[in-house]
Amino acid sequence: MTEPVLVREQRGNVLVLRLNRPEARNALSGELVSELGLAFDDAEQDASIRCVVLTGTGDRAFCAGMDLAAFAAGNAADVDPRGTAAFGRFMAGGVTLPVVGAAQATAVAGGFELLLACDVVVASDAAKFGLPEVRRGLFPAGGGVYLGTRVPLAIALELTLTGDPVDAARAAALGLINEVVPAADVVDAALRLADRIARNGPLAVQATKQMVRAAVADYAGAMALQDEWQPKVFGSNDAREGATAFIEKRDPVWTGT
Repeated sequence: MTEPVLVREQRGNVLVLRLNRPEARNALSGELVSELGLAFDDAEQDASIRCVVLTGTGDRAFCAGMDLAAFAAGNAADVDPRGTAAFGRFMAGGVTLPVVGAAQATAVAGGFELLLACDVVVASDAAKFGLPEVRRGLFPAGGGVYLGTRVPLAIALELTLTGDPVDAARAAALGLINEVVPAADVVDAALRLADRIARNGPLAVQATKQMVRAAVADYAGAMALQDEWQPKVFGSNDAREGATAFIEKRDPVWTGT
């Protein structure tokens, strides 16, 4: 039986998604893109899932980006359009659940853009990161062209115009990843981070993620979102539960309402 291109595993309130095309360095085929999108879509509908960890299979790559062999051959997979749409929403930062990237190995091109779409990232100290699309006559169309919203313009232009990779230490210094650990510890470290996020009020986390992301590009829009979210969050059952649990010196029991 052929292994799935995406492996799903739930650990408590955290869903682990593992890209599973190690023979192709976990390159993004049409099928994998669709399956990943569907997994995010399904997770958002499941109240038991409060955070997602995204990692890869094998020690060669987290993800090598677009499947260039399929692209050059003009191969088009028969995929679920719902999955493709949900994948696009994830890449645009629109998935409501927090996503922790766990780069157990190198991530380049669309693979690096996958990490940029995550909310926080744990990476292997041996991994490298880059946007080499210009070397293939392309440009980083999965979000890499917006790198200047994350790092100084000169750095964004250096990485996108040369296509040169950076190591994990420099990526961390630039603020592109949050934590660097040995490769064998990446998933465990990502799960610890995901658990810390998942312990918080789900409605508050969803609102916070949306507002913080919006504020990067549209401060006025983020202020409008705050006006919209504040009565929902501050008047929620979770807000009352958080205050009650604090007074009673116990862990809160969240309902997401």
